[in-house]
Amino acid sequence: MRNFNKMNIAIIGLGNIGSYLYKYLLSNNNRLSKKNNCKPNVVFVSAKNRKKRRNLKIDKNKWLNNYLQATKSTKVDIIVELIGGAEGPAKKLVFNALKNKKHVVTANKALIAKYGDQLSRIAEKNNVNLEFEAAVCGGVPIIRSLKEGLIANKINKIYGIFNGTSNYILSAMNQENKSFDDVLVKAKKLGYAETNPLSDLNGDDVASKLKILSSLCFNSFIDNNIHIEGINSIDRIDIKNADILGYKIKLLGFAELIDNKVYQRVHPTLINNSSYIAGIDGVLNAVIINGEPVGESIIQGEGAGPAATTSALVSDISSILRGNVKFPFSISSKERKKLHFSNLKERSFSAYLRFEVHDKPGVLSDITNIFSRNRVSIKRLIQNPNKSKKYSSIVIITHKSKDKFLNQIIRQTSQKSYIKSKPKLIRINDN
Repeated sequence: MRNFNKMNIAIIGLGNIGSYLYKYLLSNNNRLSKKNNCKPNVVFVSAKNRKKRRNLKIDKNKWLNNYLQATKSTKVDIIVELIGGAEGPAKKLVFNALKNKKHVVTANKALIAKYGDQLSRIAEKNNVNLEFEAAVCGGVPIIRSLKEGLIANKINKIYGIFNGTSNYILSAMNQENKSFDDVLVKAKKLGYAETNPLSDLNGDDVASKLKILSSLCFNSFIDNNIHIEGINSIDRIDIKNADILGYKIKLLGFAELIDNKVYQRVHPTLINNSSYIAGIDGVLNAVIINGEPVGESIIQGEGAGPAATTSALVSDISSILRGNVKFPFSISSKERKKLHFSNLKERSFSAYLRFEVHDKPGVLSDITNIFSRNRVSIKRLIQNPNKSKKYSSIVIITHKSKDKFLNQIIRQTSQKSYIKSKPKLIRINDN
């Protein structure tokens, strides 16, 4: 057998993903060595609970008493951070590793979204890699595609489905005609949702990923000016109405460069049934990139889970094994720009609005007058009375209108005595 040069790896965090990665590197060591002309050699591991059952055979000499030992050890070349979270041990580990000239591979989107700019400067100063393919969309190779495969392109827009949990819930609500709460229970049982899935449901998970992608697309620093809405308020009525109107509801993230301004937004979106992304169901992710000269590119795949995440982690490890030292965000921090990140107030969208109202004379007239006063033109109106309960559901589809006016309608109608519950606003993707 051929002798390869080797690089020593420390895996910090042995949950489902860390354990899967450890087994994968051991069982595929020979193949990876041949492909990379360098051997990935796991020398150390660390975990919060060493005694936890993991179905792994790990030499006791590989266990670190303190995870930070990996950052100082002369035996370690690459540290794989799988602790998670933007603060605490994960933050301490990655900052110390880079300062001590260790390459870092991480799946930690929260850490990169919050401290990526600082970490990239340290990595560049010390001529080491900070790799985070696994932080965004798991098995979908979007980070490397932006850094390398699409390097010739000026990207003007990136959007898509970036969270498998929310996509599964919305898909199941549509296909099984079940409530949000019922589908969430099922998602937890199947392992598609965490015990506490708040960041998946409120849009924070997508927002972290989008901020990273936005920075890569537009060669800019990470910016927190982002509009975030989750799927918590979506119910069966909205799913059914969307289907009748020829749409599906998806939680989408958008980053767009328009007139040298960047707009970042995460929110439920009505998309036409005929569009490609409408067919992405279950736990799949899909990313759509618009650039010049390539036009539109689409990448889809498993967004999470040990196998998909390991695929991304090994891709990053392999890049380092090949000796590819490169800028974490594709270009030097000195060349990255501080663009103007704008809110959505002046952007125009078509929209779906739903009003649950007490069924009495003058209600519809008053609502349409509010639309008129806010300069929002009505494209389609559906009224569904429920005489037994003495209320009606009014659904209005608008022509393109400024976002600030659409939200003014929501605020003004919410104050009316005939409103039974908070009005619903869902933007429509017309592209």
